[in-house]
Amino acid sequence: MTPGALIEAAAADWLARRDGPGWSQADAARLEAWLAQATLHRVALLRLQAAWAEAGRLQALGAGLREGGVPARGTWTSPGIDAASPPDSPDPVLQLQGHVFGARAPVPRHRARGRIAAVAAVAVCALALGWGWRELATAAPVHHATALGDVRSLGLADGSQATLASDSRIAVRLSRSERHIALEQGEAYFEAAKDAARPFVVEAGTRRVVAVGTRFSVRRDDAELRVVVTEGLVRLESGDAGTQADTLLPAGSVAIVHRDGVLVRSMPLDEAARLVDWRSGLLVFRDTSLADAANEFNRYNTRKIVIGDARVGDLRIGGSFRWANAEGFVRLLEHGFPVRAEYRSDRIVLHSP
Repeated sequence: MTPGALIEAAAADWLARRDGPGWSQADAARLEAWLAQATLHRVALLRLQAAWAEAGRLQALGAGLREGGVPARGTWTSPGIDAASPPDSPDPVLQLQGHVFGARAPVPRHRARGRIAAVAAVAVCALALGWGWRELATAAPVHHATALGDVRSLGLADGSQATLASDSRIAVRLSRSERHIALEQGEAYFEAAKDAARPFVVEAGTRRVVAVGTRFSVRRDDAELRVVVTEGLVRLESGDAGTQADTLLPAGSVAIVHRDGVLVRSMPLDEAARLVDWRSGLLVFRDTSLADAANEFNRYNTRKIVIGDARVGDLRIGGSFRWANAEGFVRLLEHGFPVRAEYRSDRIVLHSP
């Protein structure tokens, strides 16, 4: 039996004993000591009481009271007998707040306790099933993808927004406890609707990016993962055992996850926002190698820019360029840099002069 199941069973036993005959101050003290041992003990008892109440027991005990009322301990009395009388003393007639009931043959103590324990066990099972449904019930995953050269924005069922970059793919699964998006390929920008009860989780490989309500992008490449936060706060988690602790990323953070670790840079918000300008058709470079710039253009175009030699690939460039106009970008390079371009139908090869 799991530790959680053991705690639930103990809580059921305590509830059965407390509501059965023979409950004493010493029993109450022992129950309080058990509850004080761990918060999980108190939560288990409260959840069990709630499940029992939903099953109708407390409503039955409250017959004749105002709506929502629950009879306090000691309100079951018999005419002429003190409410503090032993619970198993003979009592021909019982009354509750003026309602009189005929006496029932006394139930042996062990049978009464067994019945209460059985009801408690049923309540625990019902609660466990309900809790499991709440945690695990999900809709079927919904898949979204973009083709090469396509950028698409879409609304999610929880009110969040996602924008997929070129040649990207996500799978969205919403449950009662979590909003889960698997980034299977490419890059996506998310505007997570605020919902403190359901974290917004983007999973990419062994990494998870967790937010409640914020704006950020996640990009997945073969060798690395990049997270850019433009609003709010996200938590970068690792699913690998024995790795470094989670990393908190406030707005303006750019995290690069390599095989060897995580590199985090902080920058002004406007600079961080430029890194996701691909949503409006722009690629922004700042002291970027021409080889890396070519790779960015190639993410959006079927006609590739190919680096012909290492010297031209090491050139540093900067500025904003339309990713849909790779040839125009190369024309600018030819006019302002020591670059010679060879134009072919399926690629443009860059060489040193």
